[in-house]
Amino acid sequence: MVKYFIIPIIVLLVLITIAFLFRRKHISEINKLEHEKMQIQNKPIFEEMMKVKQLNMTGETEEKFERWRNEWTEVVDVHMPKIDSLLFDAEDLIDRFRFKKATATEKEIQEKIRECDKRKNDILDELNELIGSEEKNRIEMENLREQYRLARKTILAHQHSYGMTVVPLEKELESFTPKFEEYDELTANGNYLLAREIVITLSAKGERLSTLIHEIPSLLTELQNKMPASIRELRIGIKEMEEQSYNLAHLDLRKQLDEIEEGIGEQLSMLADLDIDTVRQNVMEMNDRIDAFYDSLENEVNAKHYVDYHFADIEDTLKDIIQLTRETSDEAVYVQQSYRLDEKEAKLPQASLKKLETIQNRHDMLKIMMEEEESAYSYLQAELKGISDELEEIAEEQESLANRMKNLRIDENDVRNKLTDLARELQNADRKLHRGNIPGIPDEMDARLEEAEEQLFLVSQSLQEVPLNMSVAESYLANAQIVVKEVNGKVDELLENVMLVERIIQYGNRYRVSNPEMHEKLLDAEESFRQFRYAKALEEAATAVEAVEPGAMKQIEEMLKEQV
Repeated sequence: MVKYFIIPIIVLLVLITIAFLFRRKHISEINKLEHEKMQIQNKPIFEEMMKVKQLNMTGETEEKFERWRNEWTEVVDVHMPKIDSLLFDAEDLIDRFRFKKATATEKEIQEKIRECDKRKNDILDELNELIGSEEKNRIEMENLREQYRLARKTILAHQHSYGMTVVPLEKELESFTPKFEEYDELTANGNYLLAREIVITLSAKGERLSTLIHEIPSLLTELQNKMPASIRELRIGIKEMEEQSYNLAHLDLRKQLDEIEEGIGEQLSMLADLDIDTVRQNVMEMNDRIDAFYDSLENEVNAKHYVDYHFADIEDTLKDIIQLTRETSDEAVYVQQSYRLDEKEAKLPQASLKKLETIQNRHDMLKIMMEEEESAYSYLQAELKGISDELEEIAEEQESLANRMKNLRIDENDVRNKLTDLARELQNADRKLHRGNIPGIPDEMDARLEEAEEQLFLVSQSLQEVPLNMSVAESYLANAQIVVKEVNGKVDELLENVMLVERIIQYGNRYRVSNPEMHEKLLDAEESFRQFRYAKALEEAATAVEAVEPGAMKQIEEMLKEQV
């Protein structure tokens, strides 16, 4: 019976607890909203707006001030009381545990607080912008007026440095005056934001004016003094070099200098229009061209020095290499009676002589051109360098061929000596086989020995040919060396296997009586041994012994090594 009373009581207690938890949550939210409302309400907006009173309270400033005051008065007198009323309603709903309606009221309060906070921030942002604009305008305008005064003073004091640009610069300065007056009028009427636009425009004009003031004198100096002086210097240099037999027609410098002089006049006209960016770029390009002219003349001077200094030496070198190539050609004819040269090597001397004939003709032509003094030294230098490079290449080829021919006799003796050594090695291998106390020599080993002898025969035969082809002989020798080395290895392996089989069978004899199966396997190994099949005999004997005594093979091998 008691059970029926306890359950409802528990359920009731749970519901009451949940209700009070929700109530606490909503009360916390109301307190938070109340705090946010007080934060906005207590913000000294009217005090901030009073800062505007320091400005000229006319025009745009007066309009903004009135709008801000009206908006904030509406917030304080209309929206805040409405929020207070909604907060009171929400508290009443919470006390009556009407949480759903309380939540809706809280959202409405949040929205109104958000709207009031936005209005507050908008007013403060516009207020700061207005006050900041006034302060920025005042500071920047003072700098601009000072910049204007200095620019006017500079132009008046240094008119000679600005030449034909004085009048357009003064017009540029005059364009500042109406803007200054417009700024003063806007500021007096409280239109600080519109005045800000004037300041920004004047700042851009001021930067351009500063660039003009600083760069025009140097550009004028370049166009009126430095560049004409360089052109005069180049013209004098061209004349003097031509009198010294330099041929400069290919450079076409006079025409290009005329073009630059015309360009100087064009740049001065553009500078008078204050088109400084274009003039700056064009002056840079014109100076680059002038520098290139100096480089061209210097190259011609250097080329003359090279030709004067190297011509005789290269002529002597040409004669020496022609003589060397003829000697190499004669040597090649003689050598080919005994040795066969590679086709390319055999043709090299005659091909080089043909090249040298062409080079000789080019050299003779250069000599005529130098005597006539009608060619540019830069061309003569390029031709002379080309001849020098080709002579160097031919000399290297002839030297390489001469060394190759000189080494042919050495290479032949080297092949003969190595052939003798290989024959001795093969004889020793054959002798080891026949002294090895083995039942017989397997057919495979006989075949290897025959192959090795055949390779040695090929080497010997190639050495008998006339003319001797060393490339073929060396190729045969390389093959013979490989085969003889393999034969030696196989002989040593065979003798080692024979010795090991004998020792294994001797070791396994102790088990023959007690192990018939092992006895049979050893008989098979002995049969393979008698048939000269030593590798198979080793495998059969080792398998038999290992089956009875694992590890025996290792002991036998170690014993054998100690005896050897």
